[in-house]
Amino acid sequence: MSEESDKYPEESGRRRFVKGVVGSAALASVGVGSATLLNVSTEPSGSGGGITQYFGIEIVDGPAPRGMPQIPIEIDDEGFLQGVFPEAQTVERQGREVQVAQTQLGGITYSAEWFQYCGVQTYPGVRPDSDQDNYFRYAESSEYDWQTEEVSAGDRVNVSDFEDYETWGNDIGVAGLGKPAMATWRSQDVPPSGTLPVQVLRVSPDQFERMQENVDAGQWLEASMQENFVAWLNKCTHFCCVPAFKGTPQSAKFGAANDVYCPCHQSVYNPFNPAEYTFVALPRPEDE
Repeated sequence: MSEESDKYPEESGRRRFVKGVVGSAALASVGVGSATLLNVSTEPSGSGGGITQYFGIEIVDGPAPRGMPQIPIEIDDEGFLQGVFPEAQTVERQGREVQVAQTQLGGITYSAEWFQYCGVQTYPGVRPDSDQDNYFRYAESSEYDWQTEEVSAGDRVNVSDFEDYETWGNDIGVAGLGKPAMATWRSQDVPPSGTLPVQVLRVSPDQFERMQENVDAGQWLEASMQENFVAWLNKCTHFCCVPAFKGTPQSAKFGAANDVYCPCHQSVYNPFNPAEYTFVALPRPEDE
C-alpha cells in the first residue's frame, strides 16, 4: 500500500500499529474456524458462544471489524430510560441445560450474546440471572459540558434532560443532529472494570426521518427506539476503547465530526444507520 493510499494520517502516529492489528480483529468477527480451535463456537458453558447476528450502529471507517451493538430502549411513565434486557430462561444445548437471556425482538433474536466481546462476557450485567435493574445512569465522566453541569453521575437518564435535542451542539461538526450522553447500564455496585459503558443519543427529527428510510432495519428500529432515542454498548469492536459522538475536535481530521469517533485508532461509526452484523460471540465463563 502506498503512502498516498494509507487512510491513517501520518500525524496520528499509529499507522504501523493499526496495520498490525486489523487482521486479528477482522478474524474475530468472522473466523468460525479459528473460533472452533478455541472451542468458543461450540462450548455450551455459561450462556453464549457461536455465531451471533445482531443490529449495531454502522461502522463506516477505520480498523473496527463491525458495528457496536445496539441496546433497545424503553421509557417508563416518569420518563426514565431503560435498556431492554431479555428475561432469563433455561434451554438445552448439546445435551446440557444452560441459562440464557434471549427473546425475539424487531425480527431478530435479541440476546445477551450481543454483548459477549471485549471481555464483556465476564461482566456481572450480562449474566442472565444478574440482580440489576435496566435503567441507564449517567457515567462518572463525560465529554459533554451539559452533562457535567446539569446532571450528576449515577442519576437515571430522563427524557427531560434532552429537551434541546433538536438544536444541541458543542462546536464539533454540525449542530442539531441530536443530543448525546455517556451512561452506564446494569452496573450498580459493580467495580469500574465490570461497568457496561453506554452511549445514549436523542436523534433530531430530521435525522430520525432519514433513519426510517433504512428498509433493512425498519422493523428493528420500530422495536428498539422510543422518543427518538438510540443507545449502544460503547465498546469499540476493534480494541475495546470507548468512543464518543461529537466527543473530540480531533474527529474532524478524519471526517468524523458528525459521527461516533474512536480516538485510539480512528474507527468511525454512523449512529444514524443501524446495520445487521454477524460475529463469533465468546461464551460467558462457566459458573463456579
